[in-house]
Amino acid sequence: MDIKNIVSKCDHTQLSVTATWADIKALIDDGIKYGTASVCIPPCFVAEAKKYSAGRLPICTVIGFPNGYSSKAVKVFETADAVKNGADEIDMVINIGDLKAGTYDKILDEIVAVKAACGGKILKVIIETCLLTDEEKIKMCEIVTAAKADFIKTSTGFSKAGATREDVALFAKHVGKGVKIKAAGGISSVKDAEDFVALGADRLGTSRIVKIVKEENLL
Repeated sequence: MDIKNIVSKCDHTQLSVTATWADIKALIDDGIKYGTASVCIPPCFVAEAKKYSAGRLPICTVIGFPNGYSSKAVKVFETADAVKNGADEIDMVINIGDLKAGTYDKILDEIVAVKAACGGKILKVIIETCLLTDEEKIKMCEIVTAAKADFIKTSTGFSKAGATREDVALFAKHVGKGVKIKAAGGISSVKDAEDFVALGADRLGTSRIVKIVKEENLL
């Protein structure tokens, strides 16, 4: 698979709690240089990143991150604030406890509310697959589809495991029309990226692929 095509599907990511503006600026520079799908950054940097990037690539940020147990009102506020500051894409974390409790309508309502707050911007829904059963993953494919979110996303990268090939294949089988797949967490090689794309992932949440491209002078 063409490396340029793989990089074009990457949300080049820096979500470390120790990240500085210098780190984010370097991330943006690399995202622009290598043609990534976006940069995914903490909400506190969105306004500055939007100004610095000057429309040269999309700015993605995270909501309810990484645990997902903020209230719906807080997630909606976070989303509206991020969009106001210039975010082009929103990656939200579901309330996993609600999924475990079977309160599916509550999850659907929250995603719909966040989607509305996006104001037409792309919404990706993180379900943290490493904490779920296959039945719960399938249920979330149904809920994300019903909520008309743009993507279902495997992982935050902050829990006990990230994306697996099995989970991306499961998503591809069960998501409805119009819902794309983002694999994130633990994508550490070009082979990983190729496999996830081949299985149906339209986006990859990773910082490693651009690092490999730079180190090995692949572009």
